[in-house]
Amino acid sequence: MSYFQIAWQWLTSSQQWHGSDGIPERLVQHLEYTGIALAIAAVIALPIGLAMGHARRGGFAVVSVANFGRALPTLGLLVLIFVLTSGSPASWLVPLAALAIPPILVNTYEGVLGVDPELTDAARGMGMTEWQILRKVEIPVAIPLVLLGLRIAAIQVVATATIAAYIGLGGLGRYIIDGLASNQYNVVAGGAALVVLLALAVQAVFVLIRRLVVPAGLRHQARPS
Repeated sequence: MSYFQIAWQWLTSSQQWHGSDGIPERLVQHLEYTGIALAIAAVIALPIGLAMGHARRGGFAVVSVANFGRALPTLGLLVLIFVLTSGSPASWLVPLAALAIPPILVNTYEGVLGVDPELTDAARGMGMTEWQILRKVEIPVAIPLVLLGLRIAAIQVVATATIAAYIGLGGLGRYIIDGLASNQYNVVAGGAALVVLLALAVQAVFVLIRRLVVPAGLRHQARPS
C-alpha cells in the first residue's frame, strides 16, 4: 500500500474527526501556534524593514540578521529554550518567531528600498513629510514584496510548528511524534499530509490576498528573496 493510500485511509476515518485528539482540535492548535509566532515576527520585522528601507541604509545589517536567523537550528533552539525556561510551554514561540523574521524583514526592506527615487523626490517636492512618503508612496509600491515575505514566513512556520509536539504540546505535529513513537505509520502519514495540505491552503490564501490588495501593474515586481 502506498503512502498516499495509507494517509487517505487515516484521514477519511470518522474517528479522526472527533474528540480532543481529533483533526479539528489539532488543526486549531497548529493555527494558533502559527498565527501567534507570525504576528510577533511581523510586529518586530515590519517596522524595522520599513524604517531601514526608507532610510536607504542598513542593508548589511538586514542581510546579516536574515542569514543568522536562517542558520538557527529551530529544533535545537526549541530544546535549549525549553531547558533554560524550566519547561515553559511557550518555548515554541521563540524559534518559530525567529524563523519567520528573516523573510519578512528582508522582503519589506527590499520592497521599500526598490521604490523609484523619482517617486519619493516628487512626493517631497509636493511637501509631504517623511512619514507621509512612507505611508502613501513607499508602502503601496512595496506591498507585493511585503506580502511575499509574509507568505514565505507563514508557510515556513506552518511546516515547522510541528516541533511544538517535541515538548508535549499539541498541533498537527502530535500525530507525527506519537505515530513514530508507537510505530503507527498511518498516523505519521496522515499527520504529514495534513501539514502539507495546510501549507498549500496558506499559500492559496496569500495568493488571494495578493490579488485583492495588489494592483495588477505591481504584481510582477514581487520576486522570491
